[in-house]
Order: sequence, then C-alpha cells, then structure tokens
Amino acid sequence: MLDFAKQPQDIGAFPRLKPVQVGPITIENPVILAPMSGVTDMPFRRLVKKHGASLVVSEMIASQAMVRECRKTMQMIQRSEGEYPMAVQLAGCEPEVMGEAAKLNEDRGAHIIDINFGCPVKKVVNGHAGSSLMRDEVAAAKILEATVKAVKIPVTLKMRMGWNHENLNAPRLAKIAEECGIKMVTVHGRTRCQFYEGQADWGFIRKVKEAVKIPVIANGDINSFEDVIRALEMSGADGVMIGRGAYGKPWFIQQVIDFLRTGTIPATPSLRHQLDVIIEHLESMLSHYGAHAGLRIARKHIGWYSKGLPQSGEFRAAVNNVDEISKVRSLIDGFFQPLLERA
Repeated sequence: MLDFAKQPQDIGAFPRLKPVQVGPITIENPVILAPMSGVTDMPFRRLVKKHGASLVVSEMIASQAMVRECRKTMQMIQRSEGEYPMAVQLAGCEPEVMGEAAKLNEDRGAHIIDINFGCPVKKVVNGHAGSSLMRDEVAAAKILEATVKAVKIPVTLKMRMGWNHENLNAPRLAKIAEECGIKMVTVHGRTRCQFYEGQADWGFIRKVKEAVKIPVIANGDINSFEDVIRALEMSGADGVMIGRGAYGKPWFIQQVIDFLRTGTIPATPSLRHQLDVIIEHLESMLSHYGAHAGLRIARKHIGWYSKGLPQSGEFRAAVNNVDEISKVRSLIDGFFQPLLERA
C-alpha cells in the first residue's frame, strides 16, 4: 500500500469502470500501462505491477528480431513472476513472421499479444510496420489474422486514429480487427502525421467504440485525474491506457484505479516512499542490465522521479555526470535527506 504524505482530495462526480474481458483474461481495473520503448522494461513494469496495475505491456518488439532471438530482444521480453497478466507488444509487416513471433512469446509465457499499428517513428513506418499499416487495410488484416491463428492466448491491437486527418479509418480498421479475432483495441487519439504534437482527440475514440463490440481503451495525453475523467467521458471507452503520465510515478496507475473506485484523488506518496521506490528501481535496473548499461538507463528515470522537487535540476545534472554507482547512490541520498528532514 502507498504511504500517502497528505490527505486525499474529493473531486466530486466521476465515471466508474467495469472489469474488461480479454478472451479468458479478466482485467479487473482497466487502467493499463502503455508500451513505451526504452521505458516499460521488466524493472519498470514490475514496479508498476507491484503498485497495483491490472495490466502492463512490454516495450515494442520487432517480430523479425524476436524470431532471430536477438539477445537484446530476449532481455526486453523477460518478465517477473508477479506480472500476470503481462502483454508483449509486437511490430512487423510480414504475417508469417508476426505469427511465429507471437507463438514464441506464447511459449515463453506471455499472456496477451498486442499488435502495434500505432508507432509513428520513421524507421518503423519505412519498414511498413507500426502506423504505416493503417494505410493498407488488406495487409493489416492479413497480419491480424495470422497472429490470431498462431496462438491460443488473446491478441489485442493498439493503433491511432489514422494516417492523417484525411484518412481517419480507425473505426473501420477496428471492425476488421474484431472480425479477425482481436479481443481488445486501444486507440491513441492522434494521427500518425501528428506524431505527439497537438492534443489527443478523445472524442474521436467514441467512433471506434460505437463500431465494435470488443473493449476499447482510450490513450494519449492522460496525465492527470482530470484527464482520466475527460478521456472516459468524451470517448465512452471501457478503460484508459497511461504512458508518459507514469514517468517517474509507477504508483500513478494505482492512484487512478483508486480514484475511479472512490471519486477521491489520492495524495502524492510520501518522500520516504518515493525514495524507497527510486532505490528499488535503480537496484533492479543494475541487476537486469548490468552496472554500466543499468546506470545509463537509470539516469532518465531518476530525473523523472525528481521532477518538481526543490533543486531537482542541479541534482539531475550531477547524476548525469557521474559514472560510479556508489556516487549516484550518494547523490540520491544527499538530495532526499534534507527534503525528508524538512517534511
């Protein structure tokens, strides 16, 4: 349980979520950790899951690399015992390879396969994967069908509204996905051409919800409790998927779940709890990646954890210029101890 530093705040009226059924798997509280490259590795997923999330999703995995069983890819799909249910997200453009990659992940213990039709990055799009597939519904359908047929576990889909505002085909593609056997669809309320600019259009997601009978999850710009309310009310979605809103806050998804249960905004966890989480996360990354890579990857997380605290800029700069783990631990302790004494 979280150690709250302050009393909760009442926000008044709020929407309530019901459990979502994804094939045989019940997502009791459909507030989901989004797949994020370089972020939702096993150490971070484990922390979010430990704090109460019902479902976490891996980083996007290239299906070709999965089939080749690259060492880095194998590390990306490692899971901890407490992650059930955990989804592995795959990207690719070849139906047979996507099916084979899905089967390999099923054999390695994945509970759900999520297909990526939403990544806007040029390297992915130029390979006719990610959001590029929203421009080719025939190719998209072949990938969906091949992946569903390859495994016994549920397959879900994450996509955008469309390639651009002249081609907003998410409702039609969601219907195709449903007919192919996809069990849940998540929609990021932007087009590919928007990348991450502008504001996510949660209202458009309602059109996807109205087009299918399977669960629909709203995604994009959900960074606060107010965002959660507006996203659910505007989209009519069955749940929300939170990405950047969880940076430096692995407890945020559980806070959202508690908020949707009670209508009360939980307070920020105490500084002592935050410090304990940072230390646990750092040690987990060092164990998972090794000392050199673990420290390099940990720096961004340490920066996110400290955001908004006094003198955090100087602290982040110091951490980013230190290569010794013992010095980083000392910097963390030196940063938090004065704050704890004044709390």
